[in-house]
Parts: sequence; structure tokens; C-alpha cells
Amino acid sequence: MIGMVPAVNVAALKDTTLLNMGIFGLFVAVTMFIVIRASRNNKTAADYYAAGRSFTGPQNGTAIAGDYLSAASFLGITGAIAINGYDGFMYSIGFLVAWLVALLLVAELLRNTGKFTMADVLSFRLKQRPVRIAAAISTLAVCFFYLLAQMAGAGSLISLLLGISDWGGQALVIIVVGALMIMYVLIGGMKGTTWVQIIKAMLLIAGAAVMTFWVLAIYGFNLSDLLGGAVETSKNPAVLNPGLQYGKSETSKLDFMSLGLALVLGTAALPHVLMRFYTVPTAKEARKSVVWSIWLIGIFYIFTLVLGYGAAALVGADTIKSAPGGVNSAAPLLAFHLGGPLLLGFISAVAFATILAVVAGLTITAAASFAHDIYANVLAKGKADADTEVKVARRTVVVIGLLAIVGGIFANGQNVAFLVALAFAVAASANLPTIIYSLFWRRFTTQGAVWSMYGGLASAIILIALSPVVSGTKTSMIQTANFAIFPLSNPGIVSIPLAFFLGWLGTVLDKKLEDTTKQAEMEVRSLTGVGAEKAVDH
Repeated sequence: MIGMVPAVNVAALKDTTLLNMGIFGLFVAVTMFIVIRASRNNKTAADYYAAGRSFTGPQNGTAIAGDYLSAASFLGITGAIAINGYDGFMYSIGFLVAWLVALLLVAELLRNTGKFTMADVLSFRLKQRPVRIAAAISTLAVCFFYLLAQMAGAGSLISLLLGISDWGGQALVIIVVGALMIMYVLIGGMKGTTWVQIIKAMLLIAGAAVMTFWVLAIYGFNLSDLLGGAVETSKNPAVLNPGLQYGKSETSKLDFMSLGLALVLGTAALPHVLMRFYTVPTAKEARKSVVWSIWLIGIFYIFTLVLGYGAAALVGADTIKSAPGGVNSAAPLLAFHLGGPLLLGFISAVAFATILAVVAGLTITAAASFAHDIYANVLAKGKADADTEVKVARRTVVVIGLLAIVGGIFANGQNVAFLVALAFAVAASANLPTIIYSLFWRRFTTQGAVWSMYGGLASAIILIALSPVVSGTKTSMIQTANFAIFPLSNPGIVSIPLAFFLGWLGTVLDKKLEDTTKQAEMEVRSLTGVGAEKAVDH
């Protein structure tokens, strides 16, 4: 019967290595061809950073889904649900609900006000130099944390596929992923990256849909039977109830609230997501792209519920945790159980494509922020030509890629959904208060912006460094040390309100008022779009 499902033979995965690598090689070859074709039109800074603003709302919405549905969504959340049941599904809920904040508060207003980066909006009516420097530092920090998660996902995935459990082998895998990422961004810019994300989103959603309907078919399309199978395999009815991961103590409940706050508020402040709003020609298309992405992302997160409980029922939590790659191996193991080597090869290639597409988007965002905000507008004081700016961006890509490789090697083994939640907390702390204040509070000043960004960023990073994520537990990054004096794993519940408070305090204590003409212009432009197209294109 259903409960007597044969166990997944993890050792048998080694026999599928050549097939898995062949499918992945084919994907890399096809997407690299597309990237090279797309790069032919990269003549200006707008082409390199914003794909010439040539994508439609549905195309950009699909690319946003491809950018957003990272290794955390596929590998991390599926694993979190398989191990922790209901508590793991809260990642899906948080990631999805966050899009309403992005749609209602940010998308259209940012598209009307900015040019290439988040700092364009924040410095529109404030002093350029201090605000751009702060915004660029914050962008680089958020992108780095997000890159850690993707690199950790790559290490986990290849560990499973090749049966590599030693540190050196996994480090080599992360180096290869980093090198491919650098090539994609150097060659294709935003246009090439966008097409990779569109293809990847379609493949990921299609692959998840096939697995979801396959799992449901095994249980007669009865979700209740599937949940019963998960309970039977795990021998733990608690997988269906809240609190398995976050309900054991008052501290863990507070941690859950902190996680939820970071997930819901973080999306509207993620630099690589915000930058996608500039790849469409109008604010109307920006709004349309967000609605389109909400549908795609929402459907996918419903799939993760079935995939997570399907992995719990058909593979088993013990098998997942003991496999190379740990919690992140749930989705590939489920694919192997359902369709053997062929489905595993396809799903693994899609997961790899997911990692490559997301890291490419993150890298070009970080490079654009440094080249456009720091180099062109601060160091060169607005006098740099577009060619020089793009050259600086390309060099920055290589540096960021190397840093991501080193950080990914150290973060290998962590649950990628959890690592992404940290990136969301940093984004929500460092960026969101300043974005909201800049768009909606006329009195907001440069001092308030700088206090908010630096205060939010510093508090989030310091609290993470002093949390159990870094030291003090068996799953910490540094297991041999213990300097975890902050009890929560996610800092959002402290750092986000603190950043809002610092933005307010810095403004009310500032004796210097900002240019009221610029304030009025920004308000009109953000709400109506009047004057936006001229500013964006020139």
C-alpha cells in the first residue's frame, strides 16, 4: 500500500552522474548561446544595466519569477517542509505575501523615479554623495548574503549528484558555479541575464508541476492521503501542526515572528528585484510585470507544499538528512524516487539553472551599484562616459564573483532557505525604511537616510554575527566557537524597527531642510510618471 514505499537508494545516485552532467551541460550550452546573441546589442549603459528597457510586462514578470524563485525556493523550502512540516511552509507564505508590499508600495513609484539602481531613487531629492555611498554599500551587503545562499545550494546539489561529501570536492563545485556566473554577466549584461531567467523560470515551474501532479497521482489526488503518508513515514503527527521548528520555546516563537517580518518586508527592498523594474519601458509595464510574477510565484509555492510533504512521505526525513547535501537534497531525492535518473537529471539541471540565473542577477545588480553609484556619481562626479562606467561594472563582476565563491565555500551545508531569510532581513533593515520615507515623507532628510541605512545595515549584520547562525550550535557556520550572545537566528524583529526609528530620529534632529522643489518634483513624478521617461532615457 502507500505506506510501504521503497526507500530511496542514495548510493544509486552515483550511477546517474554522467546523465546529470550531460543535461546540465546542454542547458549551459543553450543559455550561453542565447546570452552571446543577446549581448550583440549591448552598446550603452542602459543596454548593459537595464536591457535597453526592451522587455514587456509579462516577459519581465517571468524574469522576476526566475530571479526570485532561487535555490532557496526549490531546494531549501522543499527540504524545510519535508523536515519541519507546517513551519517550513511558512517560508513559502512569507515569500509570497511579500509581493503585495512590493506591488502596492514600491514597483510603480520606483520605476517612475529612478534610472538604473535603488540609489537613483534615494538620492533624487537628497544629497547625492552620502546617500549613493550608503545605498551602494547596502546593496553590496544584501547581494553578498543572497549569493552565499545560492552558492551553498550549488554545493549541496552537486554533493548529492556526484556523491561528494569531502570539503575539497564541494569547494571545487562552488568555484565552477562562480566561474560560470561571471561569464554569463560579463558577456550578456542584463539582457542576457534576463533571458536566462525567463527560460529558467519556465523550466522550474514546469518541472515542479510535473513532480507535483506525479506525487498527487500516487495518492489519488487526495491531499489528505498525502499528508497521512507524511505522518506515517515520519511517525510524527507534529509535521502537520505549527510549532515543530519554532514552537519549542518562547525564544523560538520570537524567532519565528522575526523571520516572518524579514520575509514580508524584505522583498520590497531587495536590490536585484528592484532593478528589474527598470528593464521595462513604462511604469504601467512595471506594474503588469509584478502582477504577472505574483501569479507565477504563487503557483510555484503551492507546488512546494506538495513537494515538501511528498518528500516526507515517499523519501523520509531520515534519508533526506543523511544524504549528501542534507536538507537541501529533498527535491532531487524525490525526483529520483518518482522518475529515476532521467527526472533527477532534469530537475538537477533546472536547480542548477536556478542558481546560475539568480547569481547572475545578483552580480549584475551589485556591479551596477558600484559602477553607477560609487564610480560614476561619486568618484567621477557624474563626468564618466557610459563606456568607462560599463568597463568598471565588468571588473566589479569579477571581484564580486570571487568573493561569492569564497563566502559560498564557508556557508556550504547551511539550509539555503534560511540563508536567504538573512539576506531579506538585511535588505528590510538597510533599505526599506529609507525607500518608504523617501517616497512618502516630505520632511525626510539626508541625515535621516544615512542614519537609517547604516544603522539598519550595521545592526542586522552585527546581530547575525552574534547569533546562533554563526557560532554556538552544531549547525553554525563556525562550530568550534561560541560567541552567540544574541538568542535569535533572524535579526529582523530588532533591526527593522531600529532602522525606521533611526530614519525618523536623524530627520527630526537635522537642522538642514532639503530642496522643496526637488521634493515636489519627486512626488509628482513617482505618482504620475510625468517627466520620468525623459529622465530615464537620457
